[in-house]
Formats: sequence, C-alpha cells, structure tokens
Amino acid sequence: MKIISADDIDRLFTYEKVIDALRDAFVEGVTAPLRHHHTIERDGGADQTLLLMPAWSRDVALGHIGVKIATVTPDNGKQSLPAVMASYILMDGKTGKPEALVDGTRLTLWRTSCASALAARYLAPADAETLLILGAGELAPFLVRAHASTRPYKRIVAWNRSNDKAVRMAKALEADGFDASATEDLDDAVASADTISAATLSSEPLIKGGLVKPGTHIDLVGAFTPTMRESDDDCIRRASIFVDTFEGATKEGGDIVQPLKSGVLTENDICADLTALASGDHKGRASADEITLFKSTGAALEDLAAAILAAKLAA
Repeated sequence: MKIISADDIDRLFTYEKVIDALRDAFVEGVTAPLRHHHTIERDGGADQTLLLMPAWSRDVALGHIGVKIATVTPDNGKQSLPAVMASYILMDGKTGKPEALVDGTRLTLWRTSCASALAARYLAPADAETLLILGAGELAPFLVRAHASTRPYKRIVAWNRSNDKAVRMAKALEADGFDASATEDLDDAVASADTISAATLSSEPLIKGGLVKPGTHIDLVGAFTPTMRESDDDCIRRASIFVDTFEGATKEGGDIVQPLKSGVLTENDICADLTALASGDHKGRASADEITLFKSTGAALEDLAAAILAAKLAA
C-alpha cells in the first residue's frame, strides 16, 4: 500500500489537473452516501465534528472504494493547527485491497479549493479583477491559487476577524507573486470585489447582499453546519444559487438550510449543482450583471476523485 504524504500531494498536483479530475468525476458520477456527521462535545471549548465520508465508483469492479475520516476542531487555530485534519483510505473496487493511505488533510485543501474553482469556471465573471478572500486559515491560500488558475485576477484582498492573520497571509501571497493586501473594512471590500470566496466558521452572516455589486460571484466554502452562515438573506434574494450537491447543501450548509427553513429560498430556486454545470446541462452564468452564489459543503465524490488522481500520479 502506498503512503502518499502532504509533500507528495503538493509535488504531484496542479490546480488544473485536480479541477479537471473533479469535473470528470461529477460528469461520470460515483456512489456517495451523505456523510456521517457526529458532534463531539468538549468542556471548555468549541465542539468538535467527526466526519466519515465513503464513496465508490459506479462500476466498482473496475474502479475504487474510498473513505475519508476527518475531524473539524475550531479551537485548533489557537495552537497554530489546521481546523480540519483527515486521512483517506483508497481501496481496489474489485477486491477491497487497500491501495493507498493519503494525507487527507492536504487532500481536503486541494479538492475543496478546486471544487470552488470548478464552479468558478462556469460562474465567475470572465473579466474579474479583484478577488476577496474571507478567512485566513489553512484553506484560504489554496482557494486564492485555485481561483487564480481560472481567472487572471489583478488584486487579492484578504479579510479575517484577526487582522494580523490576514496581513500575514497577504504577505505570503505577495511572496508567491500575487498583488495582495489585507483590509479591516469588510463592507468596502465586499462592495469592490468581483469574486468573493469565504472560508470561515462564522455563525453570523459576514457578506451583506445589499453591498454586492452586479456581476459578482460569491463562493461560500465555510459554514458547513446548519447553524453556521457566511451570507445574509439579501445575498440569497439577489443571487442565482448553485451548489456542489443538492443533498449536502440542503441538509448541511447553513447558507442554504436557513433560507430554506425561513422561506426566503425554495429548493426550486436552486439553479443547478456541479454535475449539471460540469456536464453542460446548465450553462452557468447567464449575463455580465448576474450575481452568482455557489455553496460548497464538500462531497465524498471530490475526495475519491482526488485520491485516485494522487495514486495514479504517484505510480
């Protein structure tokens, strides 16, 4: 069984390769039950979440079986650790023989950012120049690089509740060749952005829809439980809504679950999922002035596709 480390993944992957692998997987389809979601209560700290995410190829005898075991620990930032940690086991579909143990933490960063970039291929404005990133955790720089692989952004603006972390991330992005800066004025940054990508654990809306300019693309990656939220009701009212998967977004993502519960949104208002976008069943952005909103909750399909790619490239 191969052991594929975080360094291996960074060496093997490019954003274009992973985006294309996800696109193909969404078109071809896999069997992926809704992930097992368990809350682990902690005295004196934020609750942890344990996620079990199985998936297997439609023709399993010719494909693969995989499962990701992940934890989400909001307090990890206090120890300079990523909030999400994971391992991925990839197995032969015919025999069940383990083929690879993949660093699931790094795999999650790549596949999550690339799922957003895949959606942005169809939804972000073609002439987008300013990318606003909300959050400065481990995922944020991956999102910047993934989005930058789909559009020629001229400016990257970073915001975080702790501004010093946004400043550090902006400096790191500058070292990578981006024109990046940090801001403490979130509302002004929202009003100026062409694409907004949010990766936070916020329980209160951060993006005010009334400030979003026509033509903006909003990418919501954090707020992965029904009680979390990154956008307000005005965002939902003004935008064309897209999701990675209908089942995950309508059951787990607070930016979709809460508006559905209040009646601000109906399931019929959701334009398409990534399968429809990737297959061409939905054309994506309809006009230059359209505001688009993509809600990602993460899908086991994405992990399986990325793990298969990692094992193939490591062969």
